[in-house]
Amino acid sequence: VFPISDYCRRNAQGVQNEPLTGGTQLPNGQLSVMTAMTSTKPYLIRAIYQWIVDNGLTPHLLVDTRSPHVSVPKQYVKDDSIVLNLAPGAVRDLQLGDEFIGFSARFAGVSQEVFVPVGAARMIFARENGQGMALTEDPADASVDATSDAEVTPPPTPPPAPGGGKRGGHLTRVK
Repeated sequence: VFPISDYCRRNAQGVQNEPLTGGTQLPNGQLSVMTAMTSTKPYLIRAIYQWIVDNGLTPHLLVDTRSPHVSVPKQYVKDDSIVLNLAPGAVRDLQLGDEFIGFSARFAGVSQEVFVPVGAARMIFARENGQGMALTEDPADASVDATSDAEVTPPPTPPPAPGGGKRGGHLTRVK
């Protein structure tokens, strides 16, 4: 068993029937080339997010709040989950990282920092039509959820805005 990319590269170079090297010989005589790969989940989240936004829809993220290191407003958690609106106009400083999703958003008018390990994301979908992708837990997610605080840390919190981070309405009524 060897990666398709090696097979394609070797055939493109005209190399055929040459044994691969650098792997482990299996009992059946095949060569196993094992490479530790990262989780596909963060890549899928970013891709589906961009697809939803490109189509003018509102991306939402379903999060399992039982997962370690999830930091969301607890008063909005229902049945151990929360749905977060990730629309560009609804969040600030959105980071769709390989290990975490972080942003600042207003909940009932109060700005709060949100931190979600990628392993806690269960679905990303468009609010308007429900199209998107269910995200299953894979082995890479399990290892992230089991890590210590030192290995998965939230992004640094920006300093509070003047006035304690709570600002009044910024709109002015014009008659």
